[in-house]
Amino acid sequence: MVNIEIDGKQVSVPKGSTIMDGAKEIGIYIPHFCYHKKLSIAANCRMCLVQVEKAPKPLPACATPVMDGMKVYTHSKQAVTAQKGVMEFLLINHPLDCPICDQGGECQLQDLAVGYGSSGSRYQEAKRVVSNKNLGPLISTDMTRCIHCTRCVRFGQEIAGIMELGMAGRGEHSEILSFVGKTVDSELSGNVIDLCPVGALVSKPFRYTARTWELSRRKSISPHCGLGSNLVVQVKHNRVMRILPRDNEAINECWLSDKDRFSYEGLNSEDRLTSPMIKRDGVWQECEWQEALEYTANNLLAVKEKYGAQGLGALGSAHSTTEELYLLQKLMRELGSGNIDHRLRQSDFSADKQLHGIPWLGTSIAGISELKSILIVGSTLRKDHPLIAQRIRQTVKKGTQLNIVNPVDDDLLTVVNSKIIVAPDMIVQTLAEILKAALTVKHIDFPQELKDILASVQSTEQTQDVVASLIGNAPAAVYLGNLAQHHPDYTKIHILSNAIAEVTGAAFGVLGEAANSVGAYMAGAIPDLTGLSSSVGLYSGVSVGLNAAQMLGGAAENKCRGFILMNVEPEFDTYNAQQAMNAMRASDFVVSLSAYQGNVHEYADVVLPIAPFTETSGTFVNTEGCIQNFNGVVAPLGDARPAWKVLRVLANILNLSGFDYETAEQIRDDIFSNSVELDKYLSNSLRGSVSVLGIRQENVIQRIGEIPIYSADPIVRRAESLQQTRDASNIYAWMSLSLMQKLGVSTGDQIRVTQGDEAVQLEAACDEKLPVDCVRIPGAHPKTFALGALFGEIAVEKI
Repeated sequence: MVNIEIDGKQVSVPKGSTIMDGAKEIGIYIPHFCYHKKLSIAANCRMCLVQVEKAPKPLPACATPVMDGMKVYTHSKQAVTAQKGVMEFLLINHPLDCPICDQGGECQLQDLAVGYGSSGSRYQEAKRVVSNKNLGPLISTDMTRCIHCTRCVRFGQEIAGIMELGMAGRGEHSEILSFVGKTVDSELSGNVIDLCPVGALVSKPFRYTARTWELSRRKSISPHCGLGSNLVVQVKHNRVMRILPRDNEAINECWLSDKDRFSYEGLNSEDRLTSPMIKRDGVWQECEWQEALEYTANNLLAVKEKYGAQGLGALGSAHSTTEELYLLQKLMRELGSGNIDHRLRQSDFSADKQLHGIPWLGTSIAGISELKSILIVGSTLRKDHPLIAQRIRQTVKKGTQLNIVNPVDDDLLTVVNSKIIVAPDMIVQTLAEILKAALTVKHIDFPQELKDILASVQSTEQTQDVVASLIGNAPAAVYLGNLAQHHPDYTKIHILSNAIAEVTGAAFGVLGEAANSVGAYMAGAIPDLTGLSSSVGLYSGVSVGLNAAQMLGGAAENKCRGFILMNVEPEFDTYNAQQAMNAMRASDFVVSLSAYQGNVHEYADVVLPIAPFTETSGTFVNTEGCIQNFNGVVAPLGDARPAWKVLRVLANILNLSGFDYETAEQIRDDIFSNSVELDKYLSNSLRGSVSVLGIRQENVIQRIGEIPIYSADPIVRRAESLQQTRDASNIYAWMSLSLMQKLGVSTGDQIRVTQGDEAVQLEAACDEKLPVDCVRIPGAHPKTFALGALFGEIAVEKI
């Protein structure tokens, strides 16, 4: 530690710290623009000049390292004169457009100009004007306001991992530019809006819609990815106007992904449902809540009477709150049915009987930064988990080794130690090869349940590199991504990855797909509760029901004939959309609890409008098992109601017991009553046998179906600005050059893709990094939802 004095106050700071660090330690504010706690030091704005005893001239506090006995004066005559001089230079070319600037009221330059600026300017020459740049649908520019702090440039290089902005020119000809003809397309791009200390970069969707002092600020939690990012939701006239990050170092730090930041547009979509509707004789009619709920209750009882309780099924979403999912499963089980599931994009459920607890991240989110080696299996990491990808990027900079086993080779914008890109049906074999190499290095006998398959595989140099990385760099972790969880061989992937982690001494975890992936298990929204303790408010002794795959596409005698859908659009949110829609159309009765109309008229009989996360209170349990509560920030739109209230009243009409809740907090107490130590319910442990690896079928074209970043849930799908981004419009049939030549297809050609009973028309595009005989076709999109399973055999022909 080094002892220094700042403005007469003594402070001890670690060796290597700067004067700025010491000042922050004791609460002394030094004016600054270019300095940011998460970015490298640039020292180019010079606003933080301070007087240091015995120094011949003022020094920048952000870049001056402390020395023992140093005396610093931040408000001396010399320091203030220097700071005022810098401010005068910054304002020379700055336009006087504060009244129309979106940054007005929250502008650092505006605030500091009051303290350090003069009442008039001595500059008589013409001011410079800089042309605005088109950076895409999310960021609006007024580059004449730019003060060249370079925060946006450093953010791209250091945090987002891609240099999309840079500075060109010198002196007063300096400009912040994107590359010629390019826009800013990073999934974290919106953070430059927060970082910009002036109004040069502002939010394009928010621009000119409200002034900052008109907005109420309320805390909330994002429902989108498994992180559960902390939000500040800004509201005007009962309408969400903007979303900003709320600092939480343990979860999202001070950043937000664009999905979290701009998806609020979907909350105000014209597609919002505002009143209950019933379909009578094929015609939709608006009605009162009482009529809609009684109609729903009568039809559910009719289906139960005709087909038995097992004829009823419920599908919820992990984007729903824990309270909503708890009441949904409770309602189903009170009706006598265990047919309830939230894992709609999962296709392999054979591990359900072997689960020891709730699948989770396996480490803390912040703990990712301490890892020395990471293996990620089956994940489009940057798009599925943008902020976890950012954490991994930072830790790789410090020397962590990142290893990948994946069917797609997306640029992770970081150094990758070992990358194994294989066809979907070869992932299991690749993991078996890694496990065999690990057992050999550790001199451990093959486990009895895996002996047959391990004897039939041979380790390669690549798999040995992965093992060397995991064993030689502790602590290490193995994570399963979304593609692995959707895979038809998920259980085998889980068992082998778990075994690899055990043998190498690594942690093992599952990257949660939605903000409530862990909470959905806690709520009991799964058909088999035997692996979970009844002491967390879950049922025990109830019969095991059907999982999502069985409800939507099992044998004819197992299919449900009555469905309750909550926050679910089956054409977008299921593993096999074709099968799901067929199941809906074949049903006797479908009730949809939804915030949106969408295509609900095609398959539902009753629509009950429910409130999205901003209009209700609830709880999300994120992928690390952190319980986060939030309250509604605006009143429900029209006649929409929180889903937990709708389910409570529906249960009362059905004369079910145990639904006397008056607040969401009472439901929360039921779920988490004795779960102070949540950790004991979290377990990724899965022991089982893998007897067959699967045979690589020659001359078969496989589909690789990931879920695009801006198609993952109903709110994001309706955020107009996000749908204009490159990530949202990049819907093509991607294939390798060798496959294109084999099919006689060229880039830009229209092709017909057939899967099951349906076919779609797409444009062909080349991705030389894809495995042979694989076509990458996204799911959950209007262009592709008519196709079937996300993985499986397809036929491709040129039109």
